[in-house]
Formats: sequence, C-alpha cells, structure tokens
Amino acid sequence: MTQTTNVSMHSPNTQAPLAPAPGGNQPLDENWRKSIPAQVFLNHFFAMDYHIQHQNDLFDVAKFPIFEQFYGRTTDESRRALEKLLLNSWSAEYALRITPVVNDEQYLQSSLHWTFPQAYYSALFSARAFLAVQGVQVSNEELIRKRIGNMVVRGYYPASIGYYALGPINSYRIQRLPMAKRFSVATKTDLLLPSRSGAAQAELAQFLKTTRDQRVKSLRNAIQNNPKTALRSPKTGEILQKFSVEQYKQLAKQIGYTTYFDMLSRLRISSTNREIERFVDSEIDVKLFHQSLVNIVSHINAVHEAYIAKSLGIDAYRQLVAKLPSYLQESFVRERMNTIIAPMLDQNNGQDPFLRMAA
Repeated sequence: MTQTTNVSMHSPNTQAPLAPAPGGNQPLDENWRKSIPAQVFLNHFFAMDYHIQHQNDLFDVAKFPIFEQFYGRTTDESRRALEKLLLNSWSAEYALRITPVVNDEQYLQSSLHWTFPQAYYSALFSARAFLAVQGVQVSNEELIRKRIGNMVVRGYYPASIGYYALGPINSYRIQRLPMAKRFSVATKTDLLLPSRSGAAQAELAQFLKTTRDQRVKSLRNAIQNNPKTALRSPKTGEILQKFSVEQYKQLAKQIGYTTYFDMLSRLRISSTNREIERFVDSEIDVKLFHQSLVNIVSHINAVHEAYIAKSLGIDAYRQLVAKLPSYLQESFVRERMNTIIAPMLDQNNGQDPFLRMAA
C-alpha cells in the first residue's frame, strides 16, 4: 500500500522558471531580482513535498511501537471539541485544495493571500486535534509548537517530516536529513528546484536554518525591546546590543526544536503585510506552489488522523466523518479514511488491508 498523492512524482528535470540575464557582466533583469525571494520560498516547500514523495513512508507509522501503544483520553465533552478541531482543519484543507483547480494564473497569483494561511491553519487545527485526543487541550500556538516539536523528536512522525534542528545560532545541528551535508544550497545561485534526494534534503536543512534564525532573532528582539526583561551590561547597565555565545544558548533552550511545524508557520504572511506582494508580483510557478502545499498538508494531516482513528477506533472515526457536511464527507476526507487511515489500522492489527478493502 502506498500513499495516494494529487500529482505524479516530480520530474527530475523540473526547473525553476527563473534564470539570470545572459552574460555575467550584464545587469540582472529587474523582474528576476524581485522574484528571487518568492522562488527561494517555493524551492523550500517544493523540497518538503519532494522529500515526502520520495520517502513514501506514511504506512510506516502503523509499525511504530509508539503508534501501537497509542491510546487517547476522550470524554463526551472532549469528543465534541475534537470534532470541531477536525472540522476546522478539513475545511481549511478543502479551501486549499479547490483553489489550484482554477486554471487561471492571475487568479492563482492573487489567491496567495488566503491559500498560504489556509495551509498553515489546516495543519495547526490538525495538530490541535492530535493533541486533544491525548487529553491536551491547548490553543496557544507557541505551546502547540513546542509540544509538536517534542513529539517529532520522540519519533511520532515518519522520516518524511521527522527532521528537526536544535542548538544556538551559528551552531545549529540538523537531525534526520543524512544526505544534507553532501550538498550545499547556501551558495547556490541558479535557483533550480531540487531534482535529487540529496539536494532536497540540503534545501530542507537550509529551510530549517533560516526558520530557526528568524525565531531566535524574534525572541531576542522581544526580550531586548522590553526594559523589564532586557539583558544589560553588568558594567554600564545599558541594554546589550550583542549577545554572547552563552546567552544564545539560553535562547536556544527557550525556543526548543525547529520542525516542519515551524516551517509551515512561515506561511502566516498577513495580507496587509508587504511581504505577500513579493509573491503576488513574482514570476514563480504558482500552480506548482499550490500543489506542493496541498501534498504537504495532506501528508501531515493523514499522520494526525491515523493517530486519532487509532485512539477512537475505526468505527467511531467513521461515525465522526459521517457527521460532516456533505461537501467534506464526500471529498478527500472519506477517500483518505478509506485508502489510508483504515488500511493503516488494519496493518497495525495484523490484518491484510487489501482483503478488508475488497470486503
């Protein structure tokens, strides 16, 4: 049994639609310059999707001892909260999925205002449901981020999304991307989409690094901009402008791990933020970006749904799906339940999923 996906495997010859102006001494095309940040962002998420497709390890979750021993803690009240969280997750995923169907490049370009957040919030509500079925009712995104980070490190997730970064700035350790060290994207200037597993892992390592950089700097600024929390020079009493190695180590401990969840949170670009205009006005392959996000969100949500169904039991999970509005019930939610979730539970119970599906 293999994971179903919405697009065929990415061609190894896939190339970003950007290229510098010919002639090394000629000025770069202005549109190309403006598109670079958006293309880098696309490369990151394309690499995330590429890694998921090539690992093809969703069904490995059913073999994890941590999955076999997974039992939830739900009451009637918490069950209702769980259903609401899943409804929110699936509604956001539904909205994300229907957008790329529109075959209009200009529409797709302008739709980034809402598809970026939809991808993040679908995964966020899915993560909240995953935690809720364990009796953890939490809505604070920072707490969710840290709990999910700990679960990544403890091995709840397959290798396709199980990588993470830790450590202080300039001394990050990237875990579970074994091929990343052989490749380097730090000095890559051609902006080609990754076409090999090693290149995709290097791209993901770079994505983890820049994401962790942002979080470290954001936390440092939050501390230093508050006179009550700001670290000061013991000699002058002035607010420190530079942090020592030890102080950065303390920041790293506060942040915890950087995982797929942090990477998806980069999609929380406000429509009022000028940052989004970089993407709307760029010359990137927007349809490819949309499809990569659909595949990533589908994969993450499938992992969470497998744990939730394992906790509730497949019959109770089917009843939950049966309560959904028809536009969801007859869509990807049921298909994923029948082609992925139920077979995974059968595999976990030692049954032949093909016989179950044939019956």
